Amino acid sequence: MKKKIGITAAVILGILAVCYIGFAVFFQSHFCFGTTIDGIKVGGCSTAKVEQLIEEEIGGYELTLVEREDQTETITASQIGAAPVFHGEIEELLAHQNAFAWPVILFGKSALELEKTVAFDDTKFSGTIEALSCMQEENQRKPVDASCSGYSAADGYTLVPADYGTTIDETAWKNAVAEAVEGLEDTLDLEKSGCYVDPAVGDDDKDLLAVIDELNQYVASTVTYDFGDQKEVVDGSTISEWLSVLDGELEVDEEAVLDYVKGLAKTYNTAYKPKTLKTSYGKTVTIPESHYGWKIDTEKEIAQITSEIKAGKTVERELNYSMTANSHGKNDYGDSYVEINLTAQHMFLYKDGKLVIDSDFVSGNVSKNNATPTGAYGVTYTEKNATLRGENYETPVTYWMPFAGNVGMHDAYWRSKFGGSIYKYAGSHGCINLPPEVAKVVFENVKKNYPVLVYELPGTESTDATDKEEAKKVVKLIDALGTITKDSKEAVQKARNAYEKLTANDKVYVTNYDKLKKAEEKLQKLQKNSKE
Repeated sequence: MKKKIGITAAVILGILAVCYIGFAVFFQSHFCFGTTIDGIKVGGCSTAKVEQLIEEEIGGYELTLVEREDQTETITASQIGAAPVFHGEIEELLAHQNAFAWPVILFGKSALELEKTVAFDDTKFSGTIEALSCMQEENQRKPVDASCSGYSAADGYTLVPADYGTTIDETAWKNAVAEAVEGLEDTLDLEKSGCYVDPAVGDDDKDLLAVIDELNQYVASTVTYDFGDQKEVVDGSTISEWLSVLDGELEVDEEAVLDYVKGLAKTYNTAYKPKTLKTSYGKTVTIPESHYGWKIDTEKEIAQITSEIKAGKTVERELNYSMTANSHGKNDYGDSYVEINLTAQHMFLYKDGKLVIDSDFVSGNVSKNNATPTGAYGVTYTEKNATLRGENYETPVTYWMPFAGNVGMHDAYWRSKFGGSIYKYAGSHGCINLPPEVAKVVFENVKKNYPVLVYELPGTESTDATDKEEAKKVVKLIDALGTITKDSKEAVQKARNAYEKLTANDKVYVTNYDKLKKAEEKLQKLQKNSKE
């Protein structure tokens, strides 16, 4: 029995050995069972059979093209004449196979990879891809660069996204398709593969985004001009019209700013324009010659507003002026001014709407062509203890207030009379000669650019000094004092009170004022002696 079992085992082992050796010999020229090449089951196949299987697989190959705007197309192997090209790669895989390890391969599975070379017919390839929908001119939309929007009061400037279009970059496109086919790729994403002609300026362009930020900084500025009761506002809607981008650089159009400032000047400049004045005589005069008023300094203003816009500032201020005035109201000289009536030879000094002083004066000598010019002026400057010089004179004065070149107001201590018609035959070289005490008050109240309004008003001609009735009365009171005694107190006080009631100009015509002063001094002595 044991002998019989041994014989049976030997027979089985022999059969197994024959099978093992037989399969080992077989797998010298065939791939072991359980082997795959690139997913193709090739177990038991010869190299020729494997090539056949690969050819069949490639024959059914399709490449899906993923295009922009959710479009897809396919290219098949047959359309382009695609076929594998073998250069002994399969034989090389087989040569590396251990035929005697076939039982291990059988149960362990062997997944092999093959670097396949795929060839295609160039003519078919070109014809096929040229016929695709994405390659048709009517289906190719040119790219449009990203750009900056126009100005919006709500949003300022914003990015206008680029239109990336659907224009194919033919060189990149053909190379990408060929590479995908050669690699037997299932899909080709044209976007990711760089097959499109992209805009030169994309949505993420740093220079464009920087310009948009800068534009928005500029239009965020607000400049409010203060003209008293009126205001002018320069905001984004105006500023946006002054901005332009040239070669990627933001520029402020200074010509446009100049036009704007000129418009303001046309509206608000008052210099060199006629002035109207309701005179102290009740009548209104027009003074056509004007060297006083508001005048915008366009150069400085353009520089400042441009600087403020670039800095994105919000400010409220006055314009830059080369000439200024008192008021932005109806009358730019406001309610503080010197009124000089050449016809009446009388002046009035107003400050904050109140009369400070008025007085007769002597103006330029008409008979010698030295008439004082009419017009609206500003005091050029004020100077104390000045010396006035001309062709044939050199005169020191205590109070000097020029307003029209070398013409000005000053004290004239050498004159004993003012007003009337003196100016016609014995007037000044053009200046306004004032009584010293009047000149002092004027000097103390005016300053540089104080308005001086000089005019003529027929019908207001001044009377001569001999016609100063109130002054005459004071003269009589003083003459009537006679010899001063202690009982003269009431008469002296009456004369003094009458004198103080006179205007500064009329006081000039009290020719016996010194007599009043001496009477007062003598009365004081008498009173003092009586107390002792």
